[in-house]
Amino acid sequence: ICHSVVFSCSTAVNDLVYIMDGSWSVGSDDFETAKRWLVNVTSGLDVSSHYSQVGVVQYSDTPRLEIPLGLHKTTQDLIKAIEDISYLGGNTQTGRAIKFTVDHVFASSQRSEVKNRIAVVVTDGKSQDDVMDASVESRAQGIKVFAVGVGTEITTSELVTIANKPEGEYVLYAEDYTNIDRIRDAMEQKLCEESVCPTRIPVASRDEKGFELILGMKIHQKAKKIQELCTAICLTNTCFKFVLREIFPEGLPPSYVFVSTLRLKGPSSREKLDLWRVLSKDGQIQAAVTLNGQDKSVIFTTTNTVNEEQIVTFDAQVLPRALFDGSWHQLKVLVRPRRVSCFLDDQQIQDEALDAVVPIYINGKTQISKRSGSDATLPTEIQKLRLYCDPQQSERETACEIYSVVRKQNTTVLYYSCDLIDCDVGLGLFNVISTSDQQFLIKY
Repeated sequence: ICHSVVFSCSTAVNDLVYIMDGSWSVGSDDFETAKRWLVNVTSGLDVSSHYSQVGVVQYSDTPRLEIPLGLHKTTQDLIKAIEDISYLGGNTQTGRAIKFTVDHVFASSQRSEVKNRIAVVVTDGKSQDDVMDASVESRAQGIKVFAVGVGTEITTSELVTIANKPEGEYVLYAEDYTNIDRIRDAMEQKLCEESVCPTRIPVASRDEKGFELILGMKIHQKAKKIQELCTAICLTNTCFKFVLREIFPEGLPPSYVFVSTLRLKGPSSREKLDLWRVLSKDGQIQAAVTLNGQDKSVIFTTTNTVNEEQIVTFDAQVLPRALFDGSWHQLKVLVRPRRVSCFLDDQQIQDEALDAVVPIYINGKTQISKRSGSDATLPTEIQKLRLYCDPQQSERETACEIYSVVRKQNTTVLYYSCDLIDCDVGLGLFNVISTSDQQFLIKY
């Protein structure tokens, strides 16, 4: 792959079909609004025979194939075809439309190797036929189905039946068609998660999409275990760098949460340490979380559409200084398309604006625990090192595995919030089962 090629969700190898409600209840004006939403969601894709192929089915009494998969080879041609779709009108036969899409549209794809087959059903009312059988068949065929409900006439149970599980990931709602663009970013993020983040991280009773870096980079096989906590590891002089496409084969999603539970001691607490960084082939930083022990700050680096990189420094009040005190801490960096936030031990440090970013190159490398500007490894003790694709995971991921944080909280509340729920750390699951000042028992 040549160095000028950029990889991200936009260039994932997907077969994507939109199934649009064109019944009388939608109306011609709202149908035009739905088409604009489709254009906005689709405009970020790289439409070609190598990357995303996009089809569109409009349905009412019967489904009508508006755009076959693979017909258009550029994003511009696809957008023009969407804009030219005329409104059908009629009754609402959603089940029939899903079956038609599975049997005829996805089946017509000319590509033998497609990483993801995704359908997005957009509807504003209850179907006048059964959706169960067609939805079950779509899942049996390995098709990921999103259900987008618009307006007050939708039936939640029907959307849940149509969509894949869990419903929180695959069902979206808009108040009406005039507000449908408010869920555009959410739809883009979810499509991107399907393309870029197929792996699952077990977190208590849930499976979260993302990257378990300790396991994915085989750090646990090379690093030294810490005796006091058998799930924690110490990164020393071992070379922790990997070919980027082996860890992030389709790049990074537009939103993600970087989470690390770590302890900085000795030189690591006094020097400038790239806890995690992504480098292009020529060594330029494309993404990085840097801990600056010199001025006690946290630095986030990402790309920029104008310059090669943009840098955000988090140094508000005293919170970042605590990170360098030789104790265990949890650091979270929440990245969204236009903002980045930093949290330390469940407390937000700062929230800053970002300029538009460009997708990362995947022909470089990713590295862990490196002295900034160098390939030298700085000693770092780590219990957790993850990148979650769902930005909402920032709210669910608490620091309840850390004793110093736990003691500051109400014991009764802590018992219910931590025990058997979210106290998973690094390579094992920690369950807090006693939280008195005299005793702190951890089961792993």
